[in-house]
Amino acid sequence: MEAAALGMFMVSACVFGVLLGHPASAIYQAVPDPLVRQILGGIAMGLTAVGIISSPWGKQSGAHMNPAFSLMFLSLGKIAPWDALFYVIAQFIGGLTGVVLSSFLIGPPVADPAVNYVVTVPGPQGPWVAFAAEFAISFLLIAIILNVSNSRRMTHYTPWVAGLLIASYISIESPLSGMSMNPARTLGSALPAGVWTAIWVYFLAPVLAMFSAGQLFRHFRGAHRIFCAKYHHHNDKRCIFRCNYGAIHNER
Repeated sequence: MEAAALGMFMVSACVFGVLLGHPASAIYQAVPDPLVRQILGGIAMGLTAVGIISSPWGKQSGAHMNPAFSLMFLSLGKIAPWDALFYVIAQFIGGLTGVVLSSFLIGPPVADPAVNYVVTVPGPQGPWVAFAAEFAISFLLIAIILNVSNSRRMTHYTPWVAGLLIASYISIESPLSGMSMNPARTLGSALPAGVWTAIWVYFLAPVLAMFSAGQLFRHFRGAHRIFCAKYHHHNDKRCIFRCNYGAIHNER
């Protein structure tokens, strides 16, 4: 399910990358302002994230879609090491499969230099600015998501909060780093594109940032306030995580 989730996300990224970034696209020609196209791309990918997280698959697996996210929950003791390993492997497989599948379905436009497999590379400010930007957005994402998903009153808004953050980041931050927050997402594009520019940024910054945000949440809010590694439990599926979701009803 994790492979399918990130795979679908990457197919969507490639589709909208072509629609909004390829010069031959009717949308590209109709919307000449690159900032407007960037905002449209953010909205599209934010809604994609909402759809995946809210889907039956996303509700069951937690829709991590990101090795840094799963490793953060491993560090918080909410996922077993063996399950975390399989999640991470599935995420890398899914990211690459989604891009490769898109190249078969869409064809040459995905490989066009204007789209280039929606690869993430640092902006003209350089890799260290990209690192700082990736760290900041990854840290903020986790800081907000942990607070929302572990709140009895707010947890059902988790998909929409995540989608809003992704949409905002693509609209505002992507010129600095390409907006990844996800080693599997970046590698999935880098392999077919053959582009390895500052690949370390996208492996280090999200992992360090999400780990830091998770540890700070545990320090200030307490380990008992981290109920599970997913937000949705209103079904008859067994939760694979080290789950204490029932205690959320005691949360004030």
